[in-house]
Amino acid sequence: MTLPLSAPPMPPGSRPATRVAIGGPAARRAAIAAGALVLAAATLPWWAPAEQASAWMREFVEIACYLLFAMMWNLLAGYGGLVSIGQQAYFGFGGYAMLVLGNFAGVNPFVAVPLGALAAALVAVPVSRVAFRLQGGYFAIGTWVIAEVFRLSVANLAVVGGGSGTSLTALRGIARPVRELATYGLALVCVVAALALVYAFLRSQRGLALLAIRDNEVAAESQGIDVRGTKLAVYVVAAFGAGLAGALYFVGNLRISPDAAFSVNWTAFAIFMVVIGGIGRIEGPIVGALVFWALNKAFSEYGTWYLLGLGLLAVVVTLRFPRGLAGWAQQRFGLNLFPTQRRLLD
Repeated sequence: MTLPLSAPPMPPGSRPATRVAIGGPAARRAAIAAGALVLAAATLPWWAPAEQASAWMREFVEIACYLLFAMMWNLLAGYGGLVSIGQQAYFGFGGYAMLVLGNFAGVNPFVAVPLGALAAALVAVPVSRVAFRLQGGYFAIGTWVIAEVFRLSVANLAVVGGGSGTSLTALRGIARPVRELATYGLALVCVVAALALVYAFLRSQRGLALLAIRDNEVAAESQGIDVRGTKLAVYVVAAFGAGLAGALYFVGNLRISPDAAFSVNWTAFAIFMVVIGGIGRIEGPIVGALVFWALNKAFSEYGTWYLLGLGLLAVVVTLRFPRGLAGWAQQRFGLNLFPTQRRLLD
């Protein structure tokens, strides 16, 4: 006689393990579409007409810089709750570190781009000891002051051109088509890697801990989360990403100055992109960067009126779409390209 199979008895006082799911069929379809887009972008120089390919590559590098910087600000403020208006300090530091390595140390400028980002991350460690003494609005203003210290310090260094800036002479011997192709390839790798790493981090337990810290630091610490260590890690990672965006921007621009590198406009534009796209969402900076790039190309020649229009647009979107355009699309059509929310299955 065959006895029916049954599950072993559970110990007294125990309960079944809770199963948690992240993502779904829509996310898998989005991953396939994203892979197709990356493949098309990677092969663009070989299938697009030469003149159009050159213009498209330059535009993509510009969008990539906007996206990287906005993504890092979103990670810092949208997910970590650390609202900074001084991230341009690391944007400019990464750019100048790349220039110094290229012009004076003989390092290939394209190799100097990640090295400049690493230099920005390293300098963020001692800077954080000052910035983390401040809380809330004082932290935001303090980071702005730190960025101004960076700008004034670099403006007084004659070796890098002082206040008028200098050019990236290390690329003089490289032909323009080769330079554009290398910059484009580097930008594509940086964007894909940044998106993948941020997405993987936010789906991990450390990402969940970061969200807990953002919502309530006291409650998170009471659950055993290393609040200070997690905030420091996110701050340094955001500095690395900002430095990467700065180094990439100026290796494509070929010229750098303190006012261009450390301008508060960089953080203002990042806030605009994140607010327009949706703060606290990976899709937010992507949508915001595309919108900002399109507006910049169409209306930047209007100067002050253009900046005023950006501000009014941000106010309108905030009132009409509190979750940003990406949040509205998710709510209206169920589009969630980078799901990080946990769903209980049991």
